[in-house]
Amino acid sequence: MVRIAPQVGGKVVELPVTDDARVVMGQLLLVIDPESYEIAVKRAEANVTLTDQAQAGAQAAVDAAQAEVSEREAEHTDAVRSNERMQDLLKRKSVAPAQAESARYKLRETKAVLDKARSVLHQTVRKLGEAGARVRVAEAALAEARLNLSHTRITAPVSGVLGTVDIRPGDVVTAGQQLFPLVDDSAVWVDANYKETDLHRIRIGQPASISVDMYPGKTFHGRVESVGPASSVAFSLLPPENATGNWVKVTQRFPVRVRIYKPNTTTPLRVGASSTVTIDTTVAGTAGDNPKRSRRQAVPGNATRS
Repeated sequence: MVRIAPQVGGKVVELPVTDDARVVMGQLLLVIDPESYEIAVKRAEANVTLTDQAQAGAQAAVDAAQAEVSEREAEHTDAVRSNERMQDLLKRKSVAPAQAESARYKLRETKAVLDKARSVLHQTVRKLGEAGARVRVAEAALAEARLNLSHTRITAPVSGVLGTVDIRPGDVVTAGQQLFPLVDDSAVWVDANYKETDLHRIRIGQPASISVDMYPGKTFHGRVESVGPASSVAFSLLPPENATGNWVKVTQRFPVRVRIYKPNTTTPLRVGASSTVTIDTTVAGTAGDNPKRSRRQAVPGNATRS
């Protein structure tokens, strides 16, 4: 059974299904009021637009800072060459010391301006990265808002038959609240509880015949699909535990799943129906198994749909 539960909360505005209705995969089951989720999508879209604009502004600032750095680098290169030339002329006493000192001052000035421009460029690049991160956060929020809006329309995840639908239009549901069951009838199996003393003869793949109480005289055919790793009581809330000194042993039962192939649609099996399962243990089962030949064994089981 598939438990139908919403992933978002809200008021039920449409409920086009009824109790025990047959549905197909993708069929609409109910609609939750989408108004608040549509508003959230619009808000997220507006936030994406704002962050995109902020990122574009940050990119423009980076471009301007890069151009400024290029210009200051050119000025600094000219100042370096001019200073070298003046210092060479000063050594040959072709210029006055004041002129050489002016060239050195110009070199220090252009270097300071270049360092400042590079610092501004570094800051703008950092701001551009922050703007890009805000864009990604806004886009993720938009994707989440659109996903929540899509969850206001609940469709059947599988084909099958609905159980009792206990909600009505106007009811307010919450996320994760189980609303009604959907029984998937695409595959049918029986869970038979066998005694632990019989498990050594049961192998996966062995054929089985199933008699269901609701259809007297009708025999279904299947094959052993799996053997439970623990007894039926081992998974209970308070499993029984034999204390030391308790010499009364109770034979435990283990679940054996038998998959029914080619179930007849005119005699549909229903969850919880009682049945008797007979496994042919004279068949070897899956490759690698080497069961002993023995007589057939029949025990009650529960007919279950996947």
